[in-house]
Amino acid sequence: MNGGNRMTDTEMEELADAFLACTLPKQRWTHSAHFATALWLILRRPDILPERDMPALIRRYNESVGGVNSDTAGYHETITQASLAMARRLVATLPPAVTPSAALAALIASPLGDKDWPFAYWSRDRLMSPQARRVWTEPDLRPLAR
Repeated sequence: MNGGNRMTDTEMEELADAFLACTLPKQRWTHSAHFATALWLILRRPDILPERDMPALIRRYNESVGGVNSDTAGYHETITQASLAMARRLVATLPPAVTPSAALAALIASPLGDKDWPFAYWSRDRLMSPQARRVWTEPDLRPLAR
């Protein structure tokens, strides 16, 4: 796994498997790794419904690497659900037989490739609030197409 923005399908599968097994080193859980894992699950793991399952999976992973899930750190419900919605929206624009690596390349080339993309929709105070971390919180700057 190269951990960069460009990954092969095999690297994405290895990344997602390591995340699910809680064996992925914390420093590898980058912005692009979050999206690579989400895309892999969306495209190749019909047994996992990311919108339903990712909250518990991310919390478990965070704890496995010594992190905490609190009002100021760890799992963030609004960012997770917004990221999944935007990833699904992007996938819907791609050919039906798109490979995960091609989907990731398209995503990274889009505005979603910038880790600060949510701030086009949410003010920093609203998005970083304990409320937004705990439950879905609507954007306050512009609507998010979900």
